[in-house]
Amino acid sequence: MGSFSDNGNEWPPDGASPEGLPDLPAEWGPVVVPDDLSELADEVAAIQAELHLALPRTPWQRFTARPAVRGMRRLAIAGLRAPVLIISLAVLVSVASLFASAWPGPGRAPATQRTAGTTTSPGAGTGEGDALPALELIGKDGSAVPLRGRLPAVVLLTDGCDCTKLIADTAAVRPDLPVLAVTTGTEATTAAPAGGAATPAVATTVRELRDPTGELRTSLALAAPDGTAAAVLVDNLGKIVRKVERAFTVEDFRAELTRL
Repeated sequence: MGSFSDNGNEWPPDGASPEGLPDLPAEWGPVVVPDDLSELADEVAAIQAELHLALPRTPWQRFTARPAVRGMRRLAIAGLRAPVLIISLAVLVSVASLFASAWPGPGRAPATQRTAGTTTSPGAGTGEGDALPALELIGKDGSAVPLRGRLPAVVLLTDGCDCTKLIADTAAVRPDLPVLAVTTGTEATTAAPAGGAATPAVATTVRELRDPTGELRTSLALAAPDGTAAAVLVDNLGKIVRKVERAFTVEDFRAELTRL
């Protein structure tokens, strides 16, 4: 048998091992060395894992490997999951609340326009139940007059309206109630009935006021003057019980007026 060095650094021709090297175990079978060593990555990982398990464990590793300790670890992990879940839900709810409060709401629908000659019905989105604005208007003598100074009361907005008879009839139905005749111009409305002087009762209950800026009409969401009066009936608590945007006669609100 030739030696490894005598044969040009090749294996002997009879398949034997080079001189001085033992034969491979028969149970290994044929050994094939691939050209690309990366193909042996799986075998290398498996061997490394076996070597790692074969290493001696420290006392701490032996302690934590006990079944009782493993059970306690599982219980501790399970106990931590519930608080973490609760905290996460609380954070999500808080963030959602912040977004909801910052999100702009839907725009308000425009007020319905009513044609001339129509009156509003109680409670149909006309302001009934709302409070009368706490404004100060100007009296005939130029002094400031609180709009809610005497309640209950009837407020008549008479811009562009020949409402002398309406004012007098309103005061005649309820002589005990103040009737506030409000205009936006510089001239006061005449409260005397047509064809005669005002009665003493009417003269004491009617008060002529001016609202130069038109703030009252705007606050009550009333349409622009069209030759008719707007009537607002207010109870003793300052709440609007009836609002008639276009009143021609006292009959348009007599029923509520008698109960005011």
